[in-house]
Parts: sequence; structure tokens; C-alpha cells
Amino acid sequence: MHCEGCAKKVKRFVKGFEDIDLSAGKGGEQPVHTVFVDPGGIHCIATVLSSGGVETYYTHAKWSKPRILNKLKGLVVKAVAWNRQQITEASTREVIIGTDNGQLYEIAVDEKDKKEKYIKLLFELAELPEAFTGLQMETASASNATRYYVMAVTPTRLYSFTGIGSLDTVFASYSDRAVHFMELPGEIPNSELHFFIKQKRAEHFAWLSGTGIYHGDLNFGAQHSSSPNGDENFVENKALLAYFKLNEGTEAIRPKSLAVSEFHFLLLIGDKVKVVNRISEQIIEELFFDHASEPVSGGVIGLCSDASAGLFYAYDQNSVFQVSVRDEGRDMWQVYLDMKEFASALAHCRDPLQRDQVYLVQAETAFSSKDFVRAASFFAKINYILSFEEITLKFIGVGEQDALRTFLLRKLDNLTKDDKCQVTMISTWATELYLDKINRLLLEDDTATENRTSEYQTIIREFRAFLSDCKDVLDEATTMRLLESYGRVDELVYFAGLKEHYEIVVHHYIKQGEAKKALEVLQKPAVPIDLQYKFAPDLIMLDAYETVECWMNTSNLNPRRLIPAMMRYSSEPHAKNETHEVIKYLEFCVHRLHNEDPGVHNLLLSLYAKQEDDSALLRFLQCKFGKGRENGPEFFYDPKYALRLCLKEKRMRACVHIYSMMSMHEEAVALALQVDTELAMAEADKVEDDEDLRKKLWLMVAKHVIEQEKGAKRENIRKAIAFLKETDGLLKIEDILPFFPDFALIDDFKEAICSSLEDYNKQIEQLKQEMNDATRGADNIRKDISALTQRYAIIDREEECGVCRRKILTVGGAHRVVRGYTSVGPMAPFYVFPCGHAFHAQCLIAHVTSCTNVTQAEYILDLQKKLSLLGSEATTKASNGSITEEESIGSMTPADKIRSQLDDAIASECPFCGDLMVREISLPFILPEEAQEVASWEIKPHNIGSQKSLPIAI
Repeated sequence: MHCEGCAKKVKRFVKGFEDIDLSAGKGGEQPVHTVFVDPGGIHCIATVLSSGGVETYYTHAKWSKPRILNKLKGLVVKAVAWNRQQITEASTREVIIGTDNGQLYEIAVDEKDKKEKYIKLLFELAELPEAFTGLQMETASASNATRYYVMAVTPTRLYSFTGIGSLDTVFASYSDRAVHFMELPGEIPNSELHFFIKQKRAEHFAWLSGTGIYHGDLNFGAQHSSSPNGDENFVENKALLAYFKLNEGTEAIRPKSLAVSEFHFLLLIGDKVKVVNRISEQIIEELFFDHASEPVSGGVIGLCSDASAGLFYAYDQNSVFQVSVRDEGRDMWQVYLDMKEFASALAHCRDPLQRDQVYLVQAETAFSSKDFVRAASFFAKINYILSFEEITLKFIGVGEQDALRTFLLRKLDNLTKDDKCQVTMISTWATELYLDKINRLLLEDDTATENRTSEYQTIIREFRAFLSDCKDVLDEATTMRLLESYGRVDELVYFAGLKEHYEIVVHHYIKQGEAKKALEVLQKPAVPIDLQYKFAPDLIMLDAYETVECWMNTSNLNPRRLIPAMMRYSSEPHAKNETHEVIKYLEFCVHRLHNEDPGVHNLLLSLYAKQEDDSALLRFLQCKFGKGRENGPEFFYDPKYALRLCLKEKRMRACVHIYSMMSMHEEAVALALQVDTELAMAEADKVEDDEDLRKKLWLMVAKHVIEQEKGAKRENIRKAIAFLKETDGLLKIEDILPFFPDFALIDDFKEAICSSLEDYNKQIEQLKQEMNDATRGADNIRKDISALTQRYAIIDREEECGVCRRKILTVGGAHRVVRGYTSVGPMAPFYVFPCGHAFHAQCLIAHVTSCTNVTQAEYILDLQKKLSLLGSEATTKASNGSITEEESIGSMTPADKIRSQLDDAIASECPFCGDLMVREISLPFILPEEAQEVASWEIKPHNIGSQKSLPIAI
């Protein structure tokens, strides 16, 4: 910051007031007492002292002549507060003016009215009536209303007012409550109040009082309540800069004027301007005025500032000097740093080196006070002025492992992803420091593992969070070796889970006997399904129930690969009432998942076979698993294996079922007879399509029943004979007689023999009846054949052939006689159908062969050829007289047989009314061999140019 004297005076500024006539037509000297201009340079209020009294004028930037404010007549205006937030070019809005007798007024002037709209007395000093020498006003929005903040100074006091509503409402509220003020006694020639304004908002203030410069920050967003110091609490960080700090000698010289910048005070002391840092209260520069161009009369009068442009001016009676401010905040970080205000210092740093210096001072301060952990946090933020090695050696030198770990962790936070090597190295080092800390805590306190609130538990949680955050940057092999070398198995498992090495995690849980946790890991979507199969044997032995429940809840398991685990579990002894978990899972696979794997079905069958109760086995064998599918099998297990297993386990009923299922009915019945006769009878009755086999099976049952009754009483023999009734007539008494003993009496079989004879008589009578029916049927057939020989059809003389459309009864050589056919006089042979259609024989043959398939056509032509050959031979024989009477009268000749076959081939049905016509519907209109015909119908373009247009009269 330095002062620059202007090359020439600001003529326009000075001339503007010289050209404005404030005399209002009055003669004599009219000295201007005070002039106040709004921050925008639009509105101006000036007070003129004359012999006739005091006049206050208002002028606008567009006016050439000022206007007297009559309502202010007689009042000496000493201070004006403009409403910067709401002032416009057309209106001043509300303006507060302070007078020399301690009164505050509110006025407003509109440019179009050219006079004051109103004047209101807002406040009056009653206790100590002094002149108001400075006024400032700020406004802020609060709940759809306006809050006013007003500061006013007299030579000895600073008053503060605030409230919501209009200005008269705000000041009226102080009629029943105390006015807040700060009193600083002392004499000063000019008491001034200044606000520093940035972006149209006041940030701090300074009051030039008799004691010193009272200053502070302004916070218009704070909760508003009165403070014990006498001003409202929108004033913060208040301080007093005593004048003795500004002078080299013992006597304090008070400044004549004051200006406020963002970080400095500009104080006019004598003929020089002292620049004082507002924060450190140190004089940083002294500015001298260059008066060589024009002599100064009376010295520099005062300082002023342009809040809108951020410029500062000093003026005397003849000249205006501009004070240029260039980057005044460039060294503020150092100022705050010297004052140990580190947060503010960091806020004002311009580059990383400056921030490093602030962090270094903070770190060194904390390090010297043995607050090593806090020092580590600051050291970690330093990037340039200290190396990584220097900092780490500091902590190693004092043996502060915790602080070193903190430094490494904070350093990791500040590194980017591009520093991969450094990140990995620091993360590994921090891991080892964590492990060292954990072991030291265990050595210091044996109960640390049990106390959840202990430092040990805290560091464990912190270490696990660190592993989770750094899992992608830590070297996997190195970290696992570290964890293993320190014996931290739990953390090793945790890290393995983070790195998705689920095999290690599951193996650990199984080793600890925590099957449920192991299963929870295996059920994660990211875990490979192969681990389910790998650990299945151990898990099912550890907790069969939880394991099977897990399997049943896993959708993509292949039960076949779980068979080794299930067989291991099944080989162990189990209590009688214990639920067999493998059977439960296999039933789930078979019945719910509809598994078709033979291995699964075989295993389930083997487990059923080993149970004492064979009901489940029998139900399983009777299930038809493929019944719902088309052509599906009834079972998926190996029947031969099932049979061997059931024979081994002596499950005879099951064996009978398997024999029957394999269509080995004789073996089934033979085995069933060893178990239960009723079962054997049921098996024998299953054979329905083979009567001989069924009879054979029933004979086996009968023989067994009779052999069981040998040597018994006559009642038991009769029971055996009564067995015949259960065969539904399949067995007769003569079938079972050979099985009875030789000593059996005929009386025991009398009833059965009589019953059998009666059945035979009934069968004989039935056969006789059937023979009579057959004889009558044959007679009827003969009569029908005789009637057929007399069948005829009447043909009209005009009847036409259905193919050639010529008359059927044509006489002459229009149609030659087909070879093999006998001509009827001069007419060609023909066919007549019951539907009424008639065809020449030759036409019918040609039509049928053209419409039927190739095979049938060849067959018809072959018959026609044979018939022609036989016809020529018959003619030769007739001409030679070699046909005997027996041949002519005898049975049908070969020619007749062939003609009958030909009739069946071409005349079995009418070609126009039968299937031949129906099949023609699916034939295309144009056959493939008629491609040339299709091409002849194609429309081709002709040469248009050669055509002639002929006019047609309409």
C-alpha cells in the first residue's frame, strides 16, 4: 500500500460544488458547513451556515440547482446514514440524519418531488445531549420484514440500535428500554464512524474516539440480544487500538481522520498517513504527501473513502490525493501465523508453501508440548518443506509409535491414487504398526479381550476399518504373512473375506466349529459354488441341520456332487428318533426339485432300504417320477442295483415290486409266495395282456396254496379248492388236480368237478349258438352276392363322360376298346358310379393316373399292361379252339382277377366325389414344369420412344 499524489487536482469533483449555488439568492458569505453524498454519488445533502440561520439543501446528480429542505430549517446536520441496500436513483428511501443537539431524524426525498416527503424525529439524547458525529445503517431481511442496524457516535459514546419494522418503530421501542452504548471518554477534534463494505455488506467497523480506535466485526446474521458491553451482539471480536501504540514518543497524538480498508486502518496524523494493520495493530507503512506543486494552507484536512470503487482519498483546501491499495491481504497469512491464529492464517494462504509453513508451526508447537498425535496430523499435511523421512524419524526418535501410525494414516488420506507405490508402502507400514500396538496392549492387560470398552477392542475395530479401506492398495501376500506372523487369525480371516478368499474364511470357521457362520459365507452371491461341494463333508458332520437347510436354500446346487458328503454322514450311526437330514435333503431334491439324477435316486433308495420300517421304501418304489412328462420313465434309479440292495437288506416286499416292475413276474410271484400269499395273488393278477403267463402265475400260487394244505384235514382241502373262485374262472379243477396228494378222496372234489362240468356244458351250448349264427350269416352273404349280380344302373342316352365330355353311349370308332376289356357291341367300355358320374374306361384310367401319386400310377399301368397281355392270349386260344368247357365254366380266370384289381385301383370311388378330388385342393394352380407358361404371361416394358400417341376425341 502506498500513496500517490495526483498529477492534477480532481477538477470535476471540486468544480461541481463551486458551480452549485447554495445561496438561494441571498447575498453575503454563505459558508458550507457539511456535505454528505450517498455511496452511488447520486444524492447529496449539504448544510450551509449563514447570518440568517442554518439551511439544508438537497441536490440530485441530474439537477443543476439544489433545493432547500424547509423541514430541516434551523437544524445543523452533522451526520447522515444512507440505506445502501434500498436506495435508488429516483429516491433516497429512508435516510437518518444526526444533528448537533443530539437528535436523530428520518427523512426521504424523491427526485420527482424535489422536496422532502416527510421528516420524523426518531431519537433524542436526553441524558447527555451531544452532537452526533457519525452515523451508519445496515438492513437485512427477517421473516418477510426488514431488520435495521444503526450505529451512531458522539465525541464520547457509540450507540447501537436494532429492531424489525420501520425506523420509527425500531426507535420507538427504546422508549421503554435502555439504549445500548459504549462510552470512551476523551477529547478528539473529530469523532468518526466508518464501516468497511465488501459486496454491499458491512463487514467491520472502526470508531475514532478520544481514547483510541474502537473496532470490531459485524455479524448481521446472529441472534440479537443485548450484550453486557453496551452494544448489540451483532458486533463481534471487539478491540481497542490505543493511540500510544502509534507514536514513537511518550505523548500520544490523536489522528485527525480515519479510513478503513479490509485489513488496515489509514490514520491521518499531522501531514502523513500511517497505515496500521487492523489485526496485529502494527504500523506497516507511513505515507507522505507531495506538496511541491501547490502550497498547502492549513495542512491535510481529512481522509475519505469510496466504498463502491474501493478507493481512498486525502484532501486539503486545494488538493485531493489518492491512496492506492494493492493486494493488501498478501501477507495476512503471516500476520495471523505470528498471532498463532492458525485457522485464519490458512484461510489467507495463497499457495501450498505458505500452507506448509502454517502446518509446520502448528506441528512444531504440538510436538514441543508433547502432543505427538496432534503433531502427526499437522505433519501429514506438509508436502514440500519437510520430507517424509524427516518427519518419520522425528517420531521414531522419541519412540512414539502411535503418533507415527497417525502420521502414516493421515498421509494416506492426502495421497492420490496415482501414488500407488507410496500408498502401498505406507499402508503396509501402518498395518505392522497396528499389529504391534495390538500385541503390546495384550501384553499390558490380559483381560483386554473380554472388556468390550477397552482400548484393545477399540484398536481392533480401528484396524479392521483400516483393512477395509485399504484392501485394494495393500499387497495381499505381504499383508497375510504379517497377520499370520503376529498370530492374528481373526484379522487374517477378516482380510481374506475382504479380498474374497472365502476358502480361508470358511476353513477358519469350520476349524472353530462355527458351521452357521461358515454357511453364511458360502451363501454370499460372490462365493464360488465349488466351495459348497468342497466343504460339504465337514459342514454336514459339524451341523447337519444347518447344512441341509443351506443346501435347500441354494438354488444352483448340483446334488450329485454332494453325494460323497451325504454318504459320509449316512455312514455314521444315528439315533432312532433322529431326523435323517440326508434323507430330508434327497426327498427335497426328488419331490420338490424333480431331480432326475440316477445317483441321487439310488442313494435315497439305499437309505430307505436301511431303515427298519420299509413303508417309505415301498412308497418311493411306487412313485412314478416321469409320469408328468410325455414318454417319461416311471423311475430314475437303477432297478438292478435296487434289487441287489433290497435282497441284501432282506426287503422282500420291495424285491417283489422291483421284479414286477422289471416284468419278471414269475420271480415276483415266487418271492411273494415266501412273504405273503395275498401279495403273490396281487402280483399274479397284474398280468393282463398275456393270458398264458397269467394262468401260469396263478398255477404257481395254486400249487403253493395246495402244498401248504397237504396232510391237513378235509376242511383245509376244501379251502384250497375254494381258491379256484378267486381266479375268476381262469383255473379249472383239472388244472389243479395234479397238485393234490394221491390219497385225497374224490368226495373232496365232487362239488368242484360238478361245477367245472356245468361250465363246460355252458361253453358247449354257447359254441352251438355261435355256429348257428355263423351259418345264418353265411346264407345271408350268399343271398347278397346273388343280388349283386343282378344290380344295374340306368344311363341316359345323352350322358357324357366326365373327362372327355363325349357321350357314354357313342356308337362307332370314337373310342377304341381298351385291351383286356370286353366291348359291348359297338360301344366302348365305361364305368358308372352310384353318384351318377360316368366315365369311359380309357378316360378314367388316364385321369386317375394323372392325379394320383407316382407309385399308384405305376401300379395301375402295370395292371393294365398285364391285362392286355392276358387278353391277347385269351383271344389266341379262342381262335384256336383250345379253351375247354371246364375253363370257361370254372372259377375266375387270371384276367378277371387282374381286372378286379384294376377296378379297385381306379374305380373304388368316384374321382370327382372322393378323396382324389379332396387332395387336389392342395395342388398349386401352376405346376413347376409349367414355368415356361408362367413366363409367357409376364408383363415386360416396351420401348416408349417408338410408340406413337394418337389423339382421341372425347
